[in-house]
Amino acid sequence: LKVIAIDEQLRVIYEDNVHFDKDLPEFKTQGGVYIHSDRLTVTSPVLMWVKALDVILEKMKSSGFDFSQVRAMSGAGQQHGSVYWKKGSIQILKNASSELPLHQSLKGCFSVSDSPIWMDSSTASQCRALEKALGGAQHLASVTGSRAYERFTGNQIAKIYSQNPEVYKQTERISLVSSFAASLFLGAYGPIDYSDGSGMNLLQIWEKAWSKPCLDACAPGLEERLGCPVPSHSVLGPISPYYSQRYGFSPDCKIVAFTGDNPASLAGMRLQEGDIAISLGTSDTLFLWIQEPIPALEGHILCNPVDSQTYMALLCFKNGSLMRERIRDECASGSWDEFSKALSSTDAGNSGNLGFYFDVMEITPEAVGVHRFNRDNQKVPRFPKEVEIRALIEGQFMAKRIHAEKLGYKVCK
Repeated sequence: LKVIAIDEQLRVIYEDNVHFDKDLPEFKTQGGVYIHSDRLTVTSPVLMWVKALDVILEKMKSSGFDFSQVRAMSGAGQQHGSVYWKKGSIQILKNASSELPLHQSLKGCFSVSDSPIWMDSSTASQCRALEKALGGAQHLASVTGSRAYERFTGNQIAKIYSQNPEVYKQTERISLVSSFAASLFLGAYGPIDYSDGSGMNLLQIWEKAWSKPCLDACAPGLEERLGCPVPSHSVLGPISPYYSQRYGFSPDCKIVAFTGDNPASLAGMRLQEGDIAISLGTSDTLFLWIQEPIPALEGHILCNPVDSQTYMALLCFKNGSLMRERIRDECASGSWDEFSKALSSTDAGNSGNLGFYFDVMEITPEAVGVHRFNRDNQKVPRFPKEVEIRALIEGQFMAKRIHAEKLGYKVCK
């Protein structure tokens, strides 16, 4: 859990974090999560998140941070995670005693104590059922922006309903991690915002409303448990009196809708129409601002957090830096300097030589293996080292451009 405070000139005046494994060892998480015995189910304890908030606010208080100066607050939460509030929890949340840390007041509030998160892939049968109910994967993508994904919240809710109908029955509200965090500050259930809500396989991205066929395919009475979605920049209301009494926040401090981590990246990078951002990590992520999206079976279309009338596209490529590091080790003695020199020694276009490099099964597209083609479009077993390096880099970036254009991205001349 990270906090950052900025002044009116956007200068950072405070930042800190709580590390779940190290600072909250009593929850016994690894990387902030529990990986269950089936290796598919991955969850996080809800109370760990609440306690992390208590810990970080206490750290700020003991450092002398002046909470009374805070005019507004918003945040980002990991996409696709979900929190299940037990019946009657709204009253406990609203009336939490400022004498107690929040996690003590809320410890009985959750019908599901361990929240399914983005790493979970245990809902394959629910995904198939949802796609079937909507008339196929492409039709589901045309409505919600994505085909059915195992981590997406609608499929997680469907699993909870089918396996534990009693638990579902006891649930009065379902939050995303982002709207859950906003709820803690509001002292009331915070609405799901359009942008994070588009990562659920439940929101009609064009109408910005829940899709009745999707809701019905997942669980009964779901709409009332989700509440009405709102634009990502909505002011939700003033901060809960709990924080004024315990920490000295001004009662006028406004809570702005929280959103998902990917939409927040688009906002934080200050992307505008035609811009594209690429995160080169273990997996490569590409996100872009789109005016007229074309939902497809690969990639995701989300509502834009900055401008509710436009969209953002998200593409994930699993074979990212690990693939680049392997070719660096094989062709450049493990040195990025040598890798860069070899890349510079070859011309753009690589004399027609092209390669596709997938050590593990790729997401976009679904493919595996290393495939090299020479200028005559014949498959070859190997390239000279410098040709290999350029083939890897050009192949990865051409794939990003091609898949972005398939989703509706237009390259500005």
